[in-house]
Amino acid sequence: MQDWPETNDNLIARVKNRSDSDSWSTFMDIYRPAVYRMARERGIQHADAEDLTQQVFVSISKAIDCWVPDPRKPPFRAWLIRITKNQIINVLSRAKPDAGSGLTCVGEILDSIPGNASAVEMEVNRETHAEAMRWATRQIRDEFSELTWTMFAETAIDSIPAAEVAKRHDRSIGAVYMARFRVMQRLKEKALEVSDLWGDSQ
Repeated sequence: MQDWPETNDNLIARVKNRSDSDSWSTFMDIYRPAVYRMARERGIQHADAEDLTQQVFVSISKAIDCWVPDPRKPPFRAWLIRITKNQIINVLSRAKPDAGSGLTCVGEILDSIPGNASAVEMEVNRETHAEAMRWATRQIRDEFSELTWTMFAETAIDSIPAAEVAKRHDRSIGAVYMARFRVMQRLKEKALEVSDLWGDSQ
């Protein structure tokens, strides 16, 4: 499984701007469903999962001003993972999920939660990767004709051979590959707005 890479530093910087509601909405679109599903998969009821998810993002909103990218410190993703893990543990142990911790900065939050978060990290990677691709897909869908999108979907998503797709739509195989390439390139460009998914580090 390919790890979900770091959230784009530019998006983090924009989220810090309280007046930039579009960036915060984008950030929530990607991460909120992932955190919620992780809670539900552990048997947490809907209302408690909603509360847990809210608390994760309340913690982020309170501490994100302190965040400064630093290669010597844990990455942004580690912060999200630790907060999520802590909230899940709180709910599963019947602790109040909204209990104040008095922690207001990233480093304090990270340092306060012991233990190995590898299982949670894998889930965060999987879930947020999927959400980012859904988000990017929604954003670019209207940029392409119905035929171009259909040929992309049938080859890239449904794994139908290009030759069969070409015959189905009375197009050349080259046209099918070009449609797939154009949509994939645009998806990559859009996803890069929120993550270094196709960055040099991969």
